[in-house]
Amino acid sequence: MLYRILLVTLVTMSLGHAESFRQYGKLKIFYSAFPSAFITADIAQKNNIVRGINRGIVNISAMRHLSNGLPATVTGRVSNIMQQNQTLSFKTIREGTSIYYIAPFKFENEDYLTFRVKLEMGTSEQYDIKFQKLMYIDK
Repeated sequence: MLYRILLVTLVTMSLGHAESFRQYGKLKIFYSAFPSAFITADIAQKNNIVRGINRGIVNISAMRHLSNGLPATVTGRVSNIMQQNQTLSFKTIREGTSIYYIAPFKFENEDYLTFRVKLEMGTSEQYDIKFQKLMYIDK
């Protein structure tokens, strides 16, 4: 079920923004950041996700074929325009052949955030992703 929510979020973000994935040969790395309120309370509870008006989730997925997630070690940080940093602690979610890496973060209303994420795949593949997102508190 969480898979469907994350997949819909990735696809929706991809349609709305051409820069919601990076491609390296056949490898695609999808990324998104969104308010935790997008996830229903029961799904959040099942997956130990804290919801709140000032809490977000960053979602990363790497694949060579759609819906076939690739294992990776994912680390990162997020910073606001005041250069206040948060370390992102990614949790792996596996559902069928899909693999997602999610991490919670906090934000203020109209917070312009910069995400820096590193994916290490095997011993020789390493990818750095940087993207920005303006986050709003939905009152």
